[in-house]
Order: sequence, then C-alpha cells, then structure tokens
Amino acid sequence: MESFDDVNLIGSVFDPSLPHDPLPPNDAKTTRTPVESAGPGTPTSSQPINAGRNQIDDSSEQAADPSVLSEFPPEEEDEEPRVATSFERESSPTLAQKHRAGLEMEDEGINRMHKFTLYETATRFYMVGINLAETRFRILKIDRTSESGELSIIEDDMVYTRREMVQLLDAIDDGNMSSGGLRQKCSAWALLGFIRFTGAYYMLLVTKRSQVAVIGGHNVYQIDETELVSLTMSETSRLKPEKNSEEERYKAILNNLDLTRSFYFSYSYDITQTLQHNICRERKAFQDGNPRSTPWDYNTMFVWNHHLLSPAVGVLKNPYEWCLPIIHGYVDQSKLVVFGRLVYISVFARRSRFFAGARFLKRGANDLGYVANDVETEQIVSEQITTSFHSAGPTLYANPNYTSYVQHRGSIPLYWTQESTGVTPKPDIKLNLVDPYYSAAALHFDNLFQRYGAPVYILNLVKSRERTPRESTLLHEFTTAVTYLNQFLPTNKKLIYKAWDMSRAAKSRDQNVIQTLEDLAGDIIPKTGFFKNGYDVESGLRLQNGVARTNCIDCLDRTNAAQFVIGKRALGYQLHALGIIDGTTVEYDTDAVNMFTNMWHDHGDTIAIQYGGSHLVNTMATYRKINQWSSQSRDMVESFKRYYNNSFLDAQRQEAYNLFLGNYIFSQGAPMLWDLSTDYYLHHSDPRSYLEMKRPSYTAWFTPEYLNEREIPPLPSRPKETLSRFDDYWLEYYRPLALSTLSKIFSYKMNSTFRYLPPMRVEKYDPELSPFVPRISTDQAQRERRPQRSVKIQEPSNSRSRHSNPTAAASASRHAWVPQPPSSLKSRPTAGIIKEPHFELSQGARIPPINPPPTSPSKAQIAQWTLGQLVTDSLNPSVTATEAEEYERYINHPLKVPLVVTSEDEMTANSLREHNPDSDLLEYANKCNVEEAVLEANAEENMTDYAEFLNVSPGGLTVLPEDYEKKRYKRYRQWLRGKSLFKQRFDV
Repeated sequence: MESFDDVNLIGSVFDPSLPHDPLPPNDAKTTRTPVESAGPGTPTSSQPINAGRNQIDDSSEQAADPSVLSEFPPEEEDEEPRVATSFERESSPTLAQKHRAGLEMEDEGINRMHKFTLYETATRFYMVGINLAETRFRILKIDRTSESGELSIIEDDMVYTRREMVQLLDAIDDGNMSSGGLRQKCSAWALLGFIRFTGAYYMLLVTKRSQVAVIGGHNVYQIDETELVSLTMSETSRLKPEKNSEEERYKAILNNLDLTRSFYFSYSYDITQTLQHNICRERKAFQDGNPRSTPWDYNTMFVWNHHLLSPAVGVLKNPYEWCLPIIHGYVDQSKLVVFGRLVYISVFARRSRFFAGARFLKRGANDLGYVANDVETEQIVSEQITTSFHSAGPTLYANPNYTSYVQHRGSIPLYWTQESTGVTPKPDIKLNLVDPYYSAAALHFDNLFQRYGAPVYILNLVKSRERTPRESTLLHEFTTAVTYLNQFLPTNKKLIYKAWDMSRAAKSRDQNVIQTLEDLAGDIIPKTGFFKNGYDVESGLRLQNGVARTNCIDCLDRTNAAQFVIGKRALGYQLHALGIIDGTTVEYDTDAVNMFTNMWHDHGDTIAIQYGGSHLVNTMATYRKINQWSSQSRDMVESFKRYYNNSFLDAQRQEAYNLFLGNYIFSQGAPMLWDLSTDYYLHHSDPRSYLEMKRPSYTAWFTPEYLNEREIPPLPSRPKETLSRFDDYWLEYYRPLALSTLSKIFSYKMNSTFRYLPPMRVEKYDPELSPFVPRISTDQAQRERRPQRSVKIQEPSNSRSRHSNPTAAASASRHAWVPQPPSSLKSRPTAGIIKEPHFELSQGARIPPINPPPTSPSKAQIAQWTLGQLVTDSLNPSVTATEAEEYERYINHPLKVPLVVTSEDEMTANSLREHNPDSDLLEYANKCNVEEAVLEANAEENMTDYAEFLNVSPGGLTVLPEDYEKKRYKRYRQWLRGKSLFKQRFDV
C-alpha cells in the first residue's frame, strides 16, 4: 500500500511545525507585488516570480539537525501511507530537502506528478502537483466564477522548485487576503477528470490508494477512496431550487457506483494495454526515432473515466500529465518461490466500457459489435532476476524474463435479451433480431482480429439439450453465424469453433470435465501462442497471435473454470520458457497451482460481482467435485444472492454505469435519466443516422491487415543518454530517498507459495519444498492425523512379538473404516506426503483379484468394489491378541457383576479381584441389599428430623444457639423472594 519516502513525502517536507527561516525582504517584495496588484479575479503572472529565482539561495548548507532527521511518519502497515498527505507551505527546507535541491535544476528526463494538493480562494482553485523525487512542482488554476456548463482551466507551463512554489502560494495568499486568503481544500493521489450533471462541473479526486502489483518496477494501485469536489463558489449558487434537487439526485445516482472496488491506475505503466503491446510500442518508438512513445496512447476501450477525461482533453495542453486513466476489473499478484528463484504471477482483468451493465440488462451485442461482459484477462509470469523491462547492457525493452498470455470472454455476439421480471430466476431468452448477415458478430470478430490477430479460438459452453429450449436456441444461431462468417476468411485464418455442453458433462457420471478442458487447452495454446520478451527469435522471443474467446450464457461460472484451465496450461508453457520447469504442464494440488487457483477464483468472484451481483455460483471445487457438501451449500447461497440483485438492484447499477460512462448526458428538453423506460438508445446507434452510415460489406466483413501475424520491431540501439530519460522505474521502485522497512515493502508482503507449505511435524516432516509437487490440503492432513476408529486387516501375531515391538502394536490399533479405492484411483507415487494404502491379509483369506482399468473407474465400479471389500472383510475377520483380549473383557464384564451383592459375597469378591475393585460400585451394590428392619429404623429417624425442621417459629430472625444456621437460611430465602431484610423482625 502506500508511502512516499522518509517523511510522508510532501506533508512532512512542508511541515509547519518545523523551524522557519524568514524570506529576505527583497524576495518577498519581488514576488508579492504583482499578485497584489492583480486582484482576486485576474490570472496570476508568474514572470516576476521567475525573475526572482536567481536571488534564492537553494544551495546554502546547514548543520544536520537531529530533531529534524528523527521526524518519521507514524507506524503503518504498509511502506507508503494510503491517504495522501498535504502540501504545507513553509519557508525553510529541511536537510533532506536541501539534499534534493542539488538536483532541482538538472534535467531528470521523465517527470510525472505523483501527488496533488488542492487549494482554494473565493474565486479559484489551485491544484499543486509534485513529482516523485520532490524536486519539481507545477500548478493548475481553475476558475470558480465561470458560467454554468463551462470549464475554465489555466495550465501553467512553468516548472517550479520547492522554494519557488512556496513563494507563489504565499503571494496568492496575500493577494486574496481580503476575501479569506488561500485555504487548503484536500490532498489527492490522482485526478480522474471532470463531470457535470445539470449545472457546474465537478472534479473527481483519488484521496486513498493501495498498491496491488508491480510490473517492470512500475507500481499499480487500487482506488480506496475518492472525493467529488464542486467547482462552483460555495457561498452562493445560481442554480434554481428545482435544479438543485435534480443535481442532488444525479449525484446520488453516481454514488451508487462504488469506485473503491476494483478500479485501478498506474502512474508510469499503461495498464489499459497488454504487455506485448507495450513492449512493441516502445520498440517501435525507438525505431521511428522517438526516444519515448506517445504517453497517452491508451486503449480507450478500457479507460473507464474516458467521459471524465474529455473536458480536460479539450482545455489542457497536456491532459494526461494531470489526469490518469483508470481500468475496471481485477488485478492480483502473487509470488512463486522455487528454491530461491522468485517468479511473479500477475493477473490483469480489463472490463470494456462499451455496452457495459448489469446481467439481465445487457445481453448479447449492440449494433456496433460490442458485446456485454467483455473482459480481457492477461496473466504475466516474470522471473525477478532483474526488475525492469530492460536487459543488461542496457538493451532497452529486451528483458527475456517476461512472458504473458491473454484470453477473452464476452457474451454471444447476437441480438438477444432476457427480461427479468423477478418471478423466475431464469427468464426466457429472446432473439430480438434475426440478421442473416450477422453484422454485429462480424464487427465483433473484426475487432478481435484488430486487438489480438488471428486465429480466434471460440469455446462455446452453452447447453445443447434442454427440455425447454433456452440456451440451445443461441447455440444453433451462434453456430450458424460462425459458419457463415468463416466462408469468407482465408483458410489458415478461419475462426476455430468448438461447442461443448459443459453443464451436462458436469452432471454426467461418465465424463471428466477437467480432463476435457485440459485437452481443449492443450489444443488452444499451440495455436495462439504466448508472448515472451527477448532479443530475437533465436534467443526465445515469441509473440501471441490470436486469442481464445470463451463464453457460456453469462460468461461467469463455466467461463471462469474453462479460462482457469487454459491459463493453467499457459502457465506451464510460460514457466518452461523461463527455464523453471522441464515440461509444459503443472499438476493439480501443487503449491503453484493452488496459489494460481486462488487467484483465478478471486478473479471470477470479482467479475461475477460486477456483472451478476454475486460471487461465483459454481467454482473449480464444484467441477473438480471436491468438498461437495460445503460447495453445494455455498452455491445455493450465491444463487439466491444473484437472483436478489438481478431482481431489485440491477436497475440502480445500470443508471450509475450510464451516468459515469457518459452514455447519458443531460441536455435541456431531454428526459431525465430516471424517466427513461429503457436505455436501448444509449447503447445503440441512433436509428435516424442509419441512412447516413456507410453500409458494411456482407462478404468482406474483415480487415485484411488485422489478419497478418504480429511482428516485434528490432532492438533499439544502445542509448547515448541515461536510462532515466526513457524509463523512471528506478525512482518508483527503489525509492533512493526513502527510508523503507523490509516488513512494509509490497514485494516482501506479497502472497507467496510459502503459505501453501504443509505444516511442520517433528515426527514426520516432508523436506520437499518444491511448489510443483502435488500435496494434500492442510485440512485433509489434519483429518488424517486425528485418531480414527477403524479396522486394519493383518496377520495375527503372538504376544512376544507384540511386547517386543510396541510401535508395531500401536500402529496395529489404528483402523480404517473407509475402504481404500482401487489402484487406479490412487495418487501417483510422486505425491509427496500422500501415502499409498496398505493391506495385510490373513492366509485363509481369498480375495478375487481386481485388475484396475486403464482409465479412471466410474462411480458404479467404485461402489461395487467397496461392497465386495466389505463382504470379504466380514467373512474373513482377523484381529490381534490384544484386541481379542480387550473385546473379551468388554463382553464378559457385565455378566460377572451381580445386580444385588454383599461384601461377603464370594462371587463378587472374586469378580472384583479379577477386574480391578471399584469401591463406588461396591458401596452402591451393598445399599441395595439391606434388611427391611434397618430401612424402617432409618425411616423413623428421618421422620423425626423432618418434623423438627418444620417446627420453626414465625420469627425468622429469632435465632437460638441450636438452630442458628437454620434461621439464617430461612431469612436468606425470604430475602431472595423479595422481602426486605430490614423489615423482618429480629428476636435474638
């Protein structure tokens, strides 16, 4: 999570509590006079401040002040503070600031602003930006008095030093002293853009963040908190009361979109593009003679604040130096430890902003070819030998330790809908438009060719046979669409189509879902390939050409399981390319795959919540048929949650999506967002523009250039300048001016395979630490260590061997009620801590041989073998002498103890001597054999005592020496019943 250097970056650097050195009089006069003459409503001139630069002594040295050096940020769990600290104005820099001052006038290459502080006066906002090294400052001026609906922003091109920025803010404060001066509004980590509803604009700021990944030394952050700042004057408002109510309602709708969940940004890495695209783009820029690529070459399909960035793009010269794009989806990173070698596994899921919405409200495709629930998932596997994308030399963007693989999911690209009335959890599917030329599907697949190349492998997992046709209707129509489109494609570039009813296979007893998916994955990866960076093809450089497109009806449960298996197979290829493993496959139940499974499970849950409103209903545990009882109950709960959200909450979420993404923009005379009966026309083309649109070709529906194989530009020549001119990963990752604690560094705290190691046991510890060895789960291992009641079949042994080997006798007492499965069901010998079952049969026992089938047996075969084994064990029992003696004692003990005994009973005495005398039992038995006269005498004595007990005087506290305890008890009893102790009569 967050922290910026040794002293909370800006906040502590400009701490007002630190000692101040007053500015020289001539400096103060030089900087303040122009601002005072300008007045509050006039743009501030920065030239007089620039003229005074040479008069400021930034190189003066002071002795080290221990009190200043000892001021560190408060203890936090993370290396960086999650909440942005403020830029406080002060005049005298600390020793650490003076150390940085020597670099302020040097050309540092890339200078991105990593933190912002917002100040306000009566008529303006001032946004101060600072770079990561705290050496360069810039300022943005926003007018609060502009007309409603206009955005007035002045971008100051000047780059200031720290001292100059302090003087500029002081001058602004003095110039606006009559109207309240300069006040700090808030501090932020990022500016997401500007948005308006019915009146003035708002500014959206990120005030809290947390680090979730690091790629090539560039950090990726998740948004944890935002703030919406109105750009109008707070004292007065020119909006009418009825407009204010509408404005507040729009703000409430926007608040329904939780920006603190699954929204991500990065300062220096383009997370809207794949790793392959970013590497190729940087190499292409060097090939064209540009030392840096265009910094705003973002994939707008995944820029979710594109609507908010549009006003900034129109008024700012360098909008992306101030504003950052964000993606919506999922980002996770874990660490694979292979005997000291660190391998980072990162999963990036990018959700498209086109045709985005809730489950039943966004189905199929629109007329532009964009499909619902369009998500691009990229897994990056990199060995951390070196951090950056550059290899030794330095050879720019040629690090051979980075690999990636990209998949795609999206709704079936046809015109179909499902109307959720809340009555049934599975509404009927309707094909709204039957297009014989499948124009929407053609546009969709042409877009996939543009993004990923060819071939496109389509894995369709919808149901094929149903009592009431629902999904099967789309299956036949989608198959026809692919067949039609394929007839116009070149032979080696055709769409590869595979339809498989995964739901039916999961319920079938004779089909193995996971094995079928493994076979499909083994066919997909060689066709699409994967990306591996490097110098050239001879050194292992390869590109991914094509993509696997997976879909079911919702693109959630079945799709996520299938994508996981494909990603697992790709993981094997990536690890093999990095030289980590010998083969190209990794086994289930290994530490590496368990960690990878958890990442994909979280990935599926996040995507399911965003689209369906609940977590995954069917997980990998469901399809692997492990933990079926707990999995079934969880699946039922998630099904109900999804039904509830789809029925009652999807409409609110859809309104928030339409407002934030700019699908709906308020205009005079148009209906309000909440008055629309449908949002169909917000996501489709205007029917009135159909006549003006160019009609696409029904045969040449694809772009031939998109079918060409991807090529990576040659390696850039060795740069003549320093690396910081091209990539600023060093400052961002290593933080040379920061005081870092190892336990707070993100790379140290990252989830790793150490978490999946089996528990250490002194008596039996498995020294195998490889993350590629199959293991049983910790819960299962603990269950196996518990003593269980069972029977173990073995040959009888004599008492001598029993006493001579106590360990064997102890192990012989362990039992196994559950019979072991046939050998075909057993784990392979390489299972590490998994034991092979062991049987020891008596000589007289004859068990017919059971030859294991070459394939996994069915459930019927397992049941038949279990029954046969149980019958065999019952007909041929064999126990040890110790167990036989214990059982004989248990059987004979009740028969040798008479119900009525006396201490003189010879038989009882003999029995007690044989079976350990029990005094309590003897006393109880003797009480049952007394003479009747004794009982009558005891009864008379007891009656006398009882009569004396009842003969108690009314005065409860009249205590006599002989009945002191009795009187005390009675008074206590009356007190418990509620009678006051002080109101009772005392007679002593």
